[in-house]
Amino acid sequence: MSKSKALKVTAGAPDRPLIIGDIEIPCYVLEDETRVLAQRGMVAGLGMARGGSSHGGGDRLAHFVNQKTLKPFISNDLISVTTNPVKFWIPSGGRANAYPATLLADLCDVVIDARNAGALQKQQMHIAARCEILIRGFARIGIIGLVDEATGYQEIRAKRGLATILEKFLATELQPWKKTFPLEFYLQTCRIRKWPLEYAIKRPQVVARYTDDAIYERIAPGLLEEVRILNPVQEDGRRKWKHHQWFQPDPGYVKLNQHIVTIMALMRASPNWSSYQRNLRRACPKLREQFDLDFGRR
Repeated sequence: MSKSKALKVTAGAPDRPLIIGDIEIPCYVLEDETRVLAQRGMVAGLGMARGGSSHGGGDRLAHFVNQKTLKPFISNDLISVTTNPVKFWIPSGGRANAYPATLLADLCDVVIDARNAGALQKQQMHIAARCEILIRGFARIGIIGLVDEATGYQEIRAKRGLATILEKFLATELQPWKKTFPLEFYLQTCRIRKWPLEYAIKRPQVVARYTDDAIYERIAPGLLEEVRILNPVQEDGRRKWKHHQWFQPDPGYVKLNQHIVTIMALMRASPNWSSYQRNLRRACPKLREQFDLDFGRR
């Protein structure tokens, strides 16, 4: 990670700090996905005075970790990270310094080890007390989740994860048509809807909505919306291509076929439409979709 270039903030704001007990530290997620804690906020959170004749602002932390009394407890790598803060652009304007969020847990360990060994000065004991509060509030791994929650980045992370899934599923160019939905798919639809079997050939328009719900909306969140963008409705009210023509051969089209097989199995196991809908919600729920637990119902 470059220390000279100031990075932009992807998530976080001064009024959304990381809060542990009564300690508040501004936190951000940068454009390279590094979770950071603002330098001044960390110094204040640890209870260190920022002033001094020769050590102002974030230099206070660098001065602290370079004390001879801490050398037995701190690694050179940790000193290097502390003395080379990350530069970033504050959302409200201007540049500031920060440290990787995981540094806080490491520093707390160092301070507590030094205190237990009797290496801290009397005027530094309050720093150890702050470190105990902090270390009880997060685990070494949990700090990433705490920063993501405080900044709101967990929602951005989820969207980026879905974008990666869609990129694997959908093609950038139209694929050749091939028979994808077996006749049985429509025959089973007619059976559980109590429709005449000829509807399997001359299908009512509502069948397209059923297909979107059972197939395209349940393979991956957001997939149907993306396919509709690629395959918009024309002036005549129809779509020019079939949705499945926009799937990557692998893994997209392969997953589509597997999902269709699963849905047909649910249809065969369902005596009627309401039963099928319950089975569908249980076996292939949409994102955030609730389903009945249906204990003992026959």
